[in-house]
Amino acid sequence: MSRPTPQIVTPHLLREWPLPSLQDNKESRGRVLVAGGSRDNPGAVLLSAEGALRVGAGKVQIVTARSAATALAVHMPETMVRGVGEEQDGELTSELVDVVIELAPECEAVLLGPGMGEAHRAGDLVGKILAEITVPVVIDALAMKAVTDDPSCVEHLDGRAVLTPNLHELAMTLGWTDEKVEADPREAALRLAARTGACVSGGGATTWTAHPDGRSWQGSVGGPGLGTSGSGDVKAGVVTGLLGRGADPCQAAVWGSHLHGSAGDRLTAELGATGFLARELAAQVPQVLAELDA
Repeated sequence: MSRPTPQIVTPHLLREWPLPSLQDNKESRGRVLVAGGSRDNPGAVLLSAEGALRVGAGKVQIVTARSAATALAVHMPETMVRGVGEEQDGELTSELVDVVIELAPECEAVLLGPGMGEAHRAGDLVGKILAEITVPVVIDALAMKAVTDDPSCVEHLDGRAVLTPNLHELAMTLGWTDEKVEADPREAALRLAARTGACVSGGGATTWTAHPDGRSWQGSVGGPGLGTSGSGDVKAGVVTGLLGRGADPCQAAVWGSHLHGSAGDRLTAELGATGFLARELAAQVPQVLAELDA
């Protein structure tokens, strides 16, 4: 079956596809929930939360390991942080499921996965959450195990889901080898989008966003510097923040990938092609947004 020609993401394309306008009132700019982390990796949810705030989300809530909650709340006082129980190894307990189900109905978008450290537990917890919530969702990192286990787990969201796997996670979810995905990441993204009914956004130096109907978008901003620990957490947060602002799922993914990559380009120009840190990316995003609005 032939598919539409992929669209190349450029500033012109994005200006012709504008984001929903920001309102002055934080209550009207979208409430976002970020759920994940662990005792050994508490910073991932922080990176995601800042990404969401930097694209204009009105409020951000974090649900993470209780041992890290107070420190995260102090480090980012702009967020509300709720701690949940931990297993002996520091991974989140099933209390996460109850808290996310409680908070999600008041949110415009939910991000699941950053910082979770054990795939089978992440898949189990996220699968239980997805069965009970109806708000738009971004599924990232090891939360993708829920999709691997049950590709239909987001069907009830009627396309209001974004999957943001890296190439390895994309391969695992499809049951392909890493080499097969690296050889044709667009086809891999399109296959997963068709299988799940969700928007899929992934890739390496070139990013691909795929719609279940066969449309796709190719982005080429960024560079090797983005291949640093925590970079994907920032991107997932940016996408979730845009979704919370009212962007449709693939618009949030396309814009989010471009903003994330362009932030990397700005840091590359300032610091060099490698060596900048993931936590430096989000601070570059507002200026990239301003340039696209110009």
